[in-house]
This record gives sequence, C-alpha cells and structure tokens, in this order.
Amino acid sequence: MSEADSKKEPLQPPASEPNPAVEPAKPAKPAPSKPVSSSNSGAKSVAALALVVGLGGVALGGYGLWQLQQLGANEDRQLEALQSAGEQTRQLAERERELAARLGRLEQLPSAAELEERRRLLAALQSDQQRLSGRVEQVLGASREEWRLAEAEHLLRMAMLQLSAMQDVNSAKMLVHEADLILQKQDDPGAYGTRQKLLEGLEALRSLPELDRTGLFLQLGALRGQTAQLSALAPEFVNGQAQPESAQDSRWQRWLNELTRYVRVDFDASGDVKPLLAGQTLGQVRLALSLAIEQAQWAVLNGNTEVYRQSLEQASEVLKDHFSEDNGKARGLRERLEVLAQREVEVTLPDLAPALQALQAYVQKRERRDEGEATESSAQPETENQAQEAQRT
Repeated sequence: MSEADSKKEPLQPPASEPNPAVEPAKPAKPAPSKPVSSSNSGAKSVAALALVVGLGGVALGGYGLWQLQQLGANEDRQLEALQSAGEQTRQLAERERELAARLGRLEQLPSAAELEERRRLLAALQSDQQRLSGRVEQVLGASREEWRLAEAEHLLRMAMLQLSAMQDVNSAKMLVHEADLILQKQDDPGAYGTRQKLLEGLEALRSLPELDRTGLFLQLGALRGQTAQLSALAPEFVNGQAQPESAQDSRWQRWLNELTRYVRVDFDASGDVKPLLAGQTLGQVRLALSLAIEQAQWAVLNGNTEVYRQSLEQASEVLKDHFSEDNGKARGLRERLEVLAQREVEVTLPDLAPALQALQAYVQKRERRDEGEATESSAQPETENQAQEAQRT
C-alpha cells in the first residue's frame, strides 16, 4: 500500500470498525434524483434559449448594419446619378446653345444659286491660277536655260581669247569643257551638232603637246639674273723649277734661268687664250647676254620659235667668245642655254570658231522656238475664255 493510500484511509474509515472518539454522524438525507435532473435540464434550456436569442440579436444587428450600409451606398449612387444627370443637363444646354448658334449661322449662309455661282467663279480662278503658274514656270525655266547658254557662249569666247592672246592651252581646255557640260545638262537633242563641234575642238586641244610657257619664261629669267655674276678669270702661271746653276754660266744666263720661272712662251699651245675682260668691256658683255636672253623670253610669250632659238644661240656665242672653258659659271650657263634651245615654244592651235558659230545658231533656234510656244500659250487662254462665255450664255 502506498503512502497516499495510507493517508486517504482515515478519511474514509470502513463501516465495520466503530470510532469511539467521534460521534457517529447523522446520515444525511439523500436528495431525490429526479428533481436534480429536471433543474439541470431547465438551466441548460434557458442557457440555450439565451444563446439562441443572443445569436438572433447579433444576426439582427448585423443585418440592420448591412441594411444601413446598403442604404448609404444607395444614397451615394443616387447622389452620383443626380450629379451625372446635372452634368448631362448642363452639356445638353451647351449643345442646345451651340446648335442654336449653328442654326443662326446657317440662316446667314447664301442660297444654292449663290453657292453654285461662287463655285463656278472659284473653279475659273483656280484654272487661271494654274495657267499663270505654268506660264511663270515656263518663263523662269526658259530664262535659266538662256542664262546657261549665254554662259556657255561666254566661256567659249574666253577660251578663244586665251588661245589667241596668251596661247594658254590648259585654260582653254578647261573653259571648253565647262561649256560642253552646260550643253550636256540641257538634255536637248537639238544640241547634238553643237556638242559635236565643241568636242572636236576640245579633243584637238587635248592632243597638243605639253607646253609650259610660264615655266620656260621663268627659267630664262633665272639664267638672265646669273649673267650679272659672270667675271673673267685672270690667267694663272705655275712657277717652274730653276735651272741648275753651273760655274760656267754667265751672269746673264743665270738671270735668264730665273726669268723662265715667271715668263713662258709656248708657240704650240693647244687652247685659245681669251683676253682678260675688265671694267667697261665686261659690262658690255654682260649687257649683251642679258639682252639676248630677254629677247628669248619675248619669243617664248609670243610663240616665235625662230627668234627664240636665234636669241639663245647668240647668247651662247657671246659666252664662247669672251669666256674660257675653265670658267665654271660661264660653261654651266652656256650648257643650260643649249638645253633650253631645244624646247618647243610654238604649237599649231586649233580653231574654235566653228564651235562658237554652232553654239550661236543653236541659241537662236531655241529663241525662235520659245517665242512660238509663248504665242500659242497666250492664244490658248483666250480660246478657253470664249468657250466659257459661250457656255454661260
């Protein structure tokens, strides 16, 4: 037996063992079982009923709250509907005013007959405007073409002037090429013959040999400046060795031997001895050389081959006659003049007059054609106006 059981035993002594110290307790009257069960069931029924009533109240309160929310929402919707209806009413009023204004303007519109008359006048005005704009474009286009053709003629004349006055082949080629480009942009079959003449002249210019007149003129000018630096070289003698002296030589023989160191006479000299130039003579030689080269420059600019070569040959002769071969400056100048004497200064230039005549004939032909088109275009509006007047009547 456990300790707990031992403690519980005195509390519930067995009925067979009497307790002498304690008076026996009076047995309590047991409560009837039926009344206790009926009171418990009644309390449960009351509690259930109260619970049902509480739940019903809560449900009724929730339903009432929901009804209130629905009523508030309905009132909000009705308010929005009223505002929307007011806005629509205002819009309808504005539209009504706009319709009234439009009706007022429509009442001021012209009648159908007036509208038809105005439409006819507008169509006539548009037709006249189109014809006028077409005529303006035609006149402006013709004017631009005339200006371009006049420019081509001017370029061709400039090319002829360059050839005749300056004999500048390169400039003439560029000018003729520009004139041909102008005719090419015309895109006119009638310009075929004119372009053929221009291209014939252009190819003739291109087939010419390269001729740099300006460069040749400047080269001669540089050589002409070198003539002022020419000077004659004084003859130089190399001291010879003294003859060995002997006891038999006289005083005069010894003096002669000493003199041969400074003076030598050679009767079989291989080269010509040039006179020593100085003072006025040297200035005259320089002037003669400068004039000869200057004359050659003039011949270059004028394309005169004969004068050019004669001038350079004259300058070479002056150098050869007055300066020795030992003079390096004179020898170099003479060699350079001989090389330049072989250069060409004249070429047979082509004639561009046929090309100019063909261009002038083409310009005149275009002017006559434009005048005829202008006459036809001016007569056409008169015919159309007469037809319109006939339709009106």
